[in-house]
Formats: sequence, C-alpha cells, structure tokens
Amino acid sequence: MNPFSSGTRLRDMIRAIRACKTAAEERAVVRKECAAIRAAISENDQDYRHRNLAKLMFIHMLGYPTHFGQMECLKLIASPGFPEKRIGYLGLMLLLDERQEVLMLVTNSIKQDLSHTNQYIVGLALCALGNICSAEMARDLAPEVERLLQFRDPNIRKKAALCSIRIIKKVPDLAENFINAAASLLKEKHHGVLLTGVQLCTDLCKVSTEALEYFRKKCTDGLVKVLKDVANSPYAPEYDVSGITDPFLHIRLLKLLRVLGQGDADASESMNDILAQVATKTESNKNAGNAILYECVSTIMTIEENGGLRVLAVNILGRFLSSRDNNIRYVALNMLMKAITLDSQAVQRHRATILECVKDSDASIRKRALELVYLLVNESNVKSLTKELIDYLEISDPEFKGDLTAKICSIVEKFSPEKIWYIDQMLKVLPQAGNYVKDEVWHALIACEQETLVRVAVWCIGEYGEMLVGNAGMLNQEDPITVTESDAVDVVETAIRRHSSDLTTRSMCLIALLKLSSRFPSCSQRINDIVVHYKESLVLELQQRAIEFNSIIEKHQNIRSALVERMPVLDEATYSGRRAGSVPAAVSTSQGAPLTLPNGVAKPTSAPLVDLLDLSSDDGPALSSSGGDFLQDLLGVDLSPAATQQGGNQAQKSGTDVLLDLLSIGTPPAQSSPSTADMLSSVQDNQSSVDILDKLGSPSGPPPQASPPVGSSPMMDLLDGFGPVSSAPVAENNGPSYPSLVAFESSSLRVTFNFSKQPGNPLTTLVEAQFVNKSPNAFSNFIFQAAVPKFLQLHLDPASSNTLPASGNGSITQKLRLTKQPAREETPCNAHTDRL
Repeated sequence: MNPFSSGTRLRDMIRAIRACKTAAEERAVVRKECAAIRAAISENDQDYRHRNLAKLMFIHMLGYPTHFGQMECLKLIASPGFPEKRIGYLGLMLLLDERQEVLMLVTNSIKQDLSHTNQYIVGLALCALGNICSAEMARDLAPEVERLLQFRDPNIRKKAALCSIRIIKKVPDLAENFINAAASLLKEKHHGVLLTGVQLCTDLCKVSTEALEYFRKKCTDGLVKVLKDVANSPYAPEYDVSGITDPFLHIRLLKLLRVLGQGDADASESMNDILAQVATKTESNKNAGNAILYECVSTIMTIEENGGLRVLAVNILGRFLSSRDNNIRYVALNMLMKAITLDSQAVQRHRATILECVKDSDASIRKRALELVYLLVNESNVKSLTKELIDYLEISDPEFKGDLTAKICSIVEKFSPEKIWYIDQMLKVLPQAGNYVKDEVWHALIACEQETLVRVAVWCIGEYGEMLVGNAGMLNQEDPITVTESDAVDVVETAIRRHSSDLTTRSMCLIALLKLSSRFPSCSQRINDIVVHYKESLVLELQQRAIEFNSIIEKHQNIRSALVERMPVLDEATYSGRRAGSVPAAVSTSQGAPLTLPNGVAKPTSAPLVDLLDLSSDDGPALSSSGGDFLQDLLGVDLSPAATQQGGNQAQKSGTDVLLDLLSIGTPPAQSSPSTADMLSSVQDNQSSVDILDKLGSPSGPPPQASPPVGSSPMMDLLDGFGPVSSAPVAENNGPSYPSLVAFESSSLRVTFNFSKQPGNPLTTLVEAQFVNKSPNAFSNFIFQAAVPKFLQLHLDPASSNTLPASGNGSITQKLRLTKQPAREETPCNAHTDRL
C-alpha cells in the first residue's frame, strides 16, 4: 500500500514522521501526506474521512496548517454514527476556535445532538460547546443546556454545568436563567456534580449581583452543612487523597463561601464555626491538607470577621513559614502581605520568622520576605529591624545586596526618628554595600550633612565678612588666602541659588546679603540686584524679606548700619543659665527710665513699638510720642530732623508721600509748593497747605488751619483715632465723600483709590480700587494683593474681572475693607527683638 495514500493508518504516518532525521525530511513527509488528504477530500472519500481527519489533527499538533480540513469536521459531526461524531467533535475543538466563521454552520448540528437519545452523543456536544462556544452560539443553545442541568444521568449534568460556566462568561445577561438550576445542583450527593455545581454558583456570583444575593440568602447554610459533612465524613476510597476526603471539593466550597461572606456580616457569622473547625482539624503534614488550609486562611482574611479567626489564620501562615517546602513558604509570605493590612499586630508576632526567611537560600523567598519586612516597619521597631538587616547585609549574596541595600536605605529615610540616627545608619550601610548604593542615597546623605554647614557658613560671612576679607583673627597654622569683597558675595549668591537649599537657608542668605551691603559699600548695588530678584519669588517668606531688604538698601540707608550691626559678645554664663531656666529674662515695667539695650544704645520710652522693631538710628534725635510721628517712625519715613521755618515756608512732608512710601511704589517727587492742590483737582488754588489725607479724615468739617500741629497725623484720621483727632465738630450725614487718590500711575497702568465710610461704623474704611490699562496689550490673570499693619484687619473682595482691557477700554474694580483693631494698653519692654 502506498504509504501516503488515504488508506494509510495513523500509526504508519507517525512512524514515517518520527523516522525523519532532518526537518526538511519531516516537511517532505507532511507535505506528501497533506496532498493525499486533499485528494481524498476532493474525491469525497467517505470511508477514510475519519482517518484523514485524525491525521490532520496530528499534523496540526506539529504546527503545520490544516485549515483545508475544517469542513471535514462538520461532515463528520453530521454523520449518524458515534465514532464519526467523536472524531468530528474532537477535530472541531482542535482545529477551530470561536473566531472562525465556519463555526456558525455547526450550531444546528450541536442543537440536534443536545437532544439526541444517546447520552454519549449528548456528552460529545456538551464538551464541544463548553470548549469553543461563542456568544452567538451561547444565546442560541442556552435553553438546551439549561434543560440538561436536570438530566437523569449525573455525567450529563456535570458536563451541562461546565458548559453553563462557558455560556455565562460569554453572555453575562443569561446568568439569571441558570440561578435556580445551579442552586439545585448544590443538593447533589454525587461529588462530581456537586463540584461543578459549586463552581457554577461561584461564577454566577461574580457576574451577577442578583445571583450573589440569592445564594447568600438561600444557600449559605446549605453550603456550610455540605462542608461540615465533607470535613467530618469517614474514609471513602473513591474520594480519598492522602487521607483527606475529596480535597478538591473542600477547596471549591471554601472559595464559594469566601465570595458569599465578603462584605456580608450575617453570611460571615454563619460560617465562622466551620472555618474554625477546618482550620484546626485539617492535617498539615500532607500537601492536600496544606492546600485546604491555605484556602481556609484566604477565606478568613476575606470575610467580615472580628479578629479571632484572623489570629488563627496568621498563626497557620506562621507554621507554613517553618515548613521545609519552599512553595509553602512562598505562598505563606504572599498571604501575609495581604494579612498585614487587616491585622498588623498578629503578623508582627511572626517578625523573627519572617526575618529568617530574608536569609533563605531561595532567591524568590528572600525577595518576598524582604518586601514583607518593609511593610512591617514602623516607628516602634525601625531600629531593631534596621539593625538586623544591616547585620545581614555584610554576609548577604552579591546578587541580593542591591535589593537589600535599597530597602534598608528606604526604611532609614522614611522612618528615621532623628537626623543623627539617619546619618549613623547610612555610614554603616555605605562601607558594606559599596557600589550597590544608588546615587540618590548618598546624595541625600551629603545634602543632610551639608545643609547645616551651609547655614553656619552663610551666617559667619554675613556677620564677620569684613574680618574675612581683612584676614583678621587668622590662626598660625592656617595658610593665608586672599578673599575679596566680591568673593564673599559670590559664596552667598551661590548658596541662595542652589536648588537643594531649603527655605531657612535662603532666608539666612538674604539676611547675610543685607549685612554685607552695609559692610561692603562697593558691592551694595550688586547685592541689591540679587535681593530684587527674589521680590518676585513665589515663596511668600522670601518675597517679603526681599521687599523689606530692598527698601532698606535703597531708601533707608541712614538706619541700615544700626539694623545690621554685629551681635554683642555672648555672656556664656547668662546664656547657659537662661537655657537651664535659672535666669529668667527681666522685663521692666518702668515708664520713665530709658531702655538700655545690650549694645549700649539708650532708647526713649515714648515709642515702644519703634524700639521693638529697632527702626530708629542710634545717633538720631529723640522721637516724638505723638500719633503722627509715631506712625512715620514706624514706617521709617522722615526719620531725619526736618528744618521747620516760621510762616509756612516749608510744609510738612505730604501725606501722599507717606501713603506712597507705605505702598512701596517709589519716591514721589519733591514738593516745593506749600500746597498739594496740584495733585488733586478738587482742591482750590488759594487753599492753604493741607495734607491730602487730612482731607480724607475731615470730609465735611470746616477748612483746616494753615499750620496743623506737628503731632497731628491726618493719616491717622483716615484710620480713625490712632493719633489725635481734631476737636472741630464734624457734621454727620449718610454719605460722606472723600477725594479720590491716584495711588500709582505709569505709562501702562493707573491705580485709583476711592474712599468712603459706613455711617455708624467709624472704625471701618471702605476703599474701592480702580485699575485702568493704558498699554495697547490686554492684561490677563489679574490679581491684586495688599498688606496692612497688624493693628488693621483687611478684607479683600474678589475683583470684578480677571482680564484688564487694553488702551483704557474698560477697568477692573476691587473693594477693600479696612477695620481698625481696638487699642491695647502699651507696655514698654526692655527685650531687644531684632528680626534680622
């Protein structure tokens, strides 16, 4: 007989293929055999059709294309005999999948076979449907499968249950059709049917909430009873595995109970007893028993439990960690990682055993145990666990040192109780880990040690910069170096621009630059440029310091030297006593005697707040205690004595200058005229010299005197009563009017303030700010910010818009409400508070 004819038996083809010594010979044999099968298919050879299909299945398993034989499967399935159908269904499951369009042609044949009188043909159809069922086939054949769940033969019921699982996975909407039938399978005595029924119920619960609620109410007690019967059943040879009755059914029941108990306290309560019984009575010396215990622990960790069973479950996992089987230890570590989120204290009791697993010879166990140790670390045990890990680092395998070093560094950085401990541990890790330490670890260590040194160096440069430049106080063993004033500024500038510098370091750098601007006059302009750069900082602390220091450098040079004078020599005895609490700082309550500060400068008692801020010059005149001069001294305005001439030849400094200086807008032009009528169009030309803010304070009273008293502050009248108030009567009305004030004007922007007061609320001043854009470009993201002294409260309403139109075609208005705080009794204080 021709070895490649259609009559060749399957075993002969297999022998011919296995006899090939090269791949080319094998391909030649397969090619000739496929040609013979094609010829038989074209001749419609029915006698050897089943044999040819068997050959095609073997060729398919070798990896060669066999698509030309797919229609032969359908022809065999349509045959009446069982042997032909068996080969046809086997070829259908092997050669086709659910994506093949040819599969639609076999739906009718399967439907007929599901109703066949021969139960074995029904079983073939169910097997094929359970393997290659598509969504369309599931919708068409679901009623037939549901009917077979009640079939008399247990094998058919078992196959129908498995086929139902495939159907509900493909079409979840059909799940409700199988709920009642699946519930009836849970009452089966046959373990095969019961096993598939439990699996079907589990999958139904996952795809249908309705099924989950139904099984919780109707089947939980029955499942608990089934599990109890299986666990307590006597020896049954047909189900016994290593001395345990049907461990597969045990595991399936535990998984279904886990699904039912999750999130339901009542269902969890009903299964607590049986879970405790399974956990305590199952033997752990066999692999089957360990599998049941693992599923039991997983169920306990998932259901709603009060803690008692969880401790028992964690103890079981602790026993698993002592096993010599690496697989058991690995699954125990995996489960403990889940359990630590539920009951960390119970897991902490097995910390020593887990640490021993870190030293295991198996690489996978080491890595999993190290991850678990990382989760166990907290503030209370970080030191002990870190010591154990660092000790093992010295003897660990090279391939494990990288992971171990990374975890140790992460633990130390995350849970470090103090900086000194962090540095100590890092210094222990670095010599042992060597090149396994990542760059960011030692960078962080250097930054931790370096930041404090940078602060000390910056403070010393700012405090003793001129001594550094002059080589004053140099030790004999030091090598002389040349440091210029520019070098000292360079160092501070480098420190403030470092990306790793924190807020404290940068603030100290700004203070040092202010000090150096006084000590190094030649670098004052460069220092001011550096400070101005931080006036736009997004960090409010840096922005505030930069604005204040820039104002001191540019406008208040007469007080700068007093502000940044060197600290006096520290009295170590007094300092140590104060730190120990034995020498409390004395606070004088005397009102008459002048205050004596540590640097020996006597300050008057009439202006305690000015003394507190140290804004006065050491060699300046005694400050007046009047309300107006007090605020001017507080703001650092006109501290030098002004030449006052008789007859009003030179007027007082304009209130407009005070407000502009308060807003830090710039120095207004010098006023030579005794009147401010040029600034406000509403003031008549022949009116005597009057402060503009005096008009704001007296809207409806009689004309003010030509020469107001020095102690009277019109600005204080705007803020209501901070200084002396004129005794002239003021007519009350419902709508007092005040002149508008152009607070700021440039080529691109004009800011106008309109003032008003609410009747019956003299402590509150309403300010409406109007912003006009004079430039040809529109301004977007408009934000207006304002600051006030501490004796005022500011309420800032939202702006009318966030876009300012160009060329004056519109404006933005925003309302401010200033409320003066009630006056408090002022008590002189002899403590010298220097913000710098």
